[in-house]
Order: sequence, then structure tokens, then C-alpha cells
Amino acid sequence: MIPVLIVLNAGSSSLKFQVFDMVDEAEPRLVWKGLYEGLGGSAHFVVKDTDGTALDEMTWSSGDRIGHEEALMHLVSWLRSHQEGRKLAAIGHRVVHGGQSFSAPVQVDDSVIESLEALVPLAPLHQPHNLEPIRIVRRRLPGLPQVACFDTAFHQTQSDIASLFALPREMRDLGVRRYGFHGLSYDYIASILGDYDPRIAGGKVVVAHLGNGASLCALKGGVSIATTMGFSALDGLPMGTRCGAIDAGVVFFMLREMKLSPEDAERMLYTKSGLLGVSGISNDMRVLRSRAAGDPAARRAIDLFVYRITREIGSLVAALGGIDGLVFTAGIGENDVATRAEVIAGLSWAGFSLHEAANRAGGPQITFGTGPAAWVIPTNEELVIARQTARVLGATREQLAS
Repeated sequence: MIPVLIVLNAGSSSLKFQVFDMVDEAEPRLVWKGLYEGLGGSAHFVVKDTDGTALDEMTWSSGDRIGHEEALMHLVSWLRSHQEGRKLAAIGHRVVHGGQSFSAPVQVDDSVIESLEALVPLAPLHQPHNLEPIRIVRRRLPGLPQVACFDTAFHQTQSDIASLFALPREMRDLGVRRYGFHGLSYDYIASILGDYDPRIAGGKVVVAHLGNGASLCALKGGVSIATTMGFSALDGLPMGTRCGAIDAGVVFFMLREMKLSPEDAERMLYTKSGLLGVSGISNDMRVLRSRAAGDPAARRAIDLFVYRITREIGSLVAALGGIDGLVFTAGIGENDVATRAEVIAGLSWAGFSLHEAANRAGGPQITFGTGPAAWVIPTNEELVIARQTARVLGATREQLAS
């Protein structure tokens, strides 16, 4: 029997999954990928092969009340009916926050769950949904190994100064510090960069993970030394619906002058700000680009997004002491030609020179000449989770199959 790993990434109404064969000890191999969306309402399931061809699809009515538990057990049932000599051996989970306790992936037990639940206030929109499938598996599939893989862990290499806020010491003792996020994505880029450009892989590189959630990371020799997100996933760049860096005094203004409750203020900063809040139109960059020529509000949101990216890249170049390369990744970074062009134009001071035809073609290299190199590299967080899950479990094919 070939052991397989399921990688899960749970949202409030969605469950994304990928299934990997452990055919040898070198690297997990993707077999299937898919998602459940609309959970809690009219749920929809689709699973595809590695070429993106749909293999199966199903829709439930809102009256069926399909939630995460029903979706996960449906997935297990689907896998059993398509085993083809495979055996489910373990599940790896994306967990946004590992706090100070988890600097590496870890096999889940009761104490781990308890520790991760205590971190919910640090990532209230993500952590509860990340933990729900873990609880479901422990309840419905007892004994199946699970591994939690953290978006914060990659940044544990940062110096004490880089992670420090200028707050009283007792605040840091309570865990108030800069953590950084999107670490699974940065881990993948660091692992693959040498295949694209060995000249810069060991040098000074800024990775721009630009999507509905967005951040930047400074890599020196493939190691994180600074990043734009901090204590929470609100910090740094403006995002689809999140505000990014903001003067803390604005929060006091919201509470005192606007009379918002803490919950309403939190909701505004997480779900009503960013591209959506500035434009008043959409959190989707594709929609804003389609309207930018005739709608000043859409153009303003895009301009702010690009301005903040170029400004924050400048701060990371200072932390690195120079720059050898820039990597665009994630949804906007990989697909938005105009955003890449505008960011590169804003970095001409650093020696970047855009090759317009290469950029329109999606790269992978979009600058040429003697200056720093800019690349477009698709990220693969799920593969990192599969790698980490296998490593934590000591997962050779024989061990997992036993």
C-alpha cells in the first residue's frame, strides 16, 4: 500500500485540500487537489487531478447543513473509494499562529491543541477555523497522526531586536512581539529559489507574497531576517479587506469617538478595510484593475497598495543592507502584470529595470541587465506542509505504510 498524506487549509466556510503520495523518501507527490466551499450553506465540492482536470464534483442544498465535519468525512469516504492501492497515513494542517512555543511543525496531541487554542486572540479570523478540522479528526478518526504546520515558524530566525516592540517588558512577557506570517509560502520560495537563480539564492532577497492577504519578507541566505506582518495578520501592507500598518491612536479614536465596541472595531480593521475600504468597490484586484481607468476610487486603492509595497521594500532593503533580488508570488504577485510593473517602476532607485515583454508573459524572470533580478515564482504552501508532516512523523514510505 502506498501511504498518502492529506494537507488541509480550513477557512470559515471552506476547506481546501491536497492529497500527496509518499512514493519514496525524497519528496511527497501531489495526486489530487480540491476544495469544499459554501460550507454552512449551499456547499460545493470539487476535486481535480494534477493537470487541473475535474474528476468529481458535487453540490448540496442549503438544507443539507454541510459543515466542516461533514465535508471532512465526505473527503475521507471519497479517498477510500478511490484508493487504488493507497492508505491514508496522516493529515497535515496549516495553522496560522504558533506563538512563541512552536518554532517548528509538531505532531498534535491534547497539550498542543490546548496551547494553540490559547493563541486564538492573536489570530481571531484564522486560528479557530484552522483548529476545527484537527478536533474533528481526533474525534472521528482517533489514532490517525496529525501534524500542525505554522505560518509563524519560518520567522523564528529573526533577531530579538527585529521582533521587539517598544512596549513595557511585561507586554513581551505576555507574548506581545512581532511574529510574522505567510511563513509556509516563504519557506517554499527559499527552498526553490536556487533552481531559478543560484546567484541570488544565497544573497539578499525580498519576497512579495501578494494576495488577499499580503506581506513581504527579507531573506538573507534563505533565512528570514525581517517581515512586514507583526503581532497579528493585520500589520504591514494593505490587503484585500485588512488595513495593514496603522497608528494605534486610530483604534482609540474608533473606540472613544466613534463609540465602536472592540468587536466592531476589530471587524472593521479585518473585514472592511484594505482595498475594499479604500475603494468602496471590491477587495479583488481584478475588479479594481478593470475599473481603474474610469473610477478614481479604484485607482486610489491600487496606488496605495503599490506605494506601501515599494515603501516597505525600501525598509527591508535597509534591514538587508542591500538587495540582490525580488520575488513576486501568491495570487496578485503571480498574476497581476500591472502591479508587478508598477512596483518595479517604484524601485528604479534600487537598479531594477523591467523587461515588459517578459512581465506580460509571466516571467519567470522579468528584469534583465546588471541590476538586481526580479522573478515571478508560484508558491506552494501545501507541498511545504506535506514535507513537514512527513519529516515530523519520520515518514519513510515503509514507516507510514505500517
